[in-house]
Amino acid sequence: MDHDAGDGTNRGTRGASGTPERPPAGGRAVPAPGDGRARGDPPRARAVAFDLGGVLIDWNPRYLYRRLFAGDDDAMERFLTEVCTPDWNARLDAGASWDEAVDALSALHPDLRAMIEAYRDRWDEMLGGAFDDTVAVVRDLRSIGMPLYVLSNWALRTFSVTHGRYAFLDWFDGLVISGEVGVGKPDPAIFRHLLDRFGLEPGSTVFVDDVARNVEAATSVGMRGVLFTDAARLRRDLAGLGIPVPVPTA
Repeated sequence: MDHDAGDGTNRGTRGASGTPERPPAGGRAVPAPGDGRARGDPPRARAVAFDLGGVLIDWNPRYLYRRLFAGDDDAMERFLTEVCTPDWNARLDAGASWDEAVDALSALHPDLRAMIEAYRDRWDEMLGGAFDDTVAVVRDLRSIGMPLYVLSNWALRTFSVTHGRYAFLDWFDGLVISGEVGVGKPDPAIFRHLLDRFGLEPGSTVFVDDVARNVEAATSVGMRGVLFTDAARLRRDLAGLGIPVPVPTA
């Protein structure tokens, strides 16, 4: 998952268990591209792909390290900025060996070995609940028959834990995880992998992510990128692309 979780501020309503009630799989089909479109209009959205961390799942290493650093936020932030850095985490997400990465980093910071090992051994303590408001968007998309996919930077080692914790991940038609592919966002190759693997057309596939550079990478391969800030704005953005989801009136 992208190591851009910030200070742990929620982007939506978070569930304690991340296991919302399963919605019905039925619903009307999504219109085919071209149905009712004026010539020259972009194709209608026929699939939506979601990032996970920061969009659907509340992942943040600070949940663990705030306890390990006994509330010393300055020390915690230095550790996450200078030791277990976002780049280091990205290499794990892209398939690097956790044991080798932990050993190599511990050799550089022997006094912090226990803290570094906790990143591997207590990783599940970085997981919060689901962002229920965004999960509700997924539920609504599923109810109209919209094909749904996951495209996320996530280590294969930890995704099995994650998949078992959040029941809504079973609602998706396909998942692309960087640790399995061996490359992560924002590399355009992982977006092409998603499109090729599931036979998706770039211009009719929407990609939702909370990191701007990942959205830009999606648009660079022809996808319809949506920068996620909160669930209400996401509903408005999807409706603006012609997807019939309920939109808040306030």
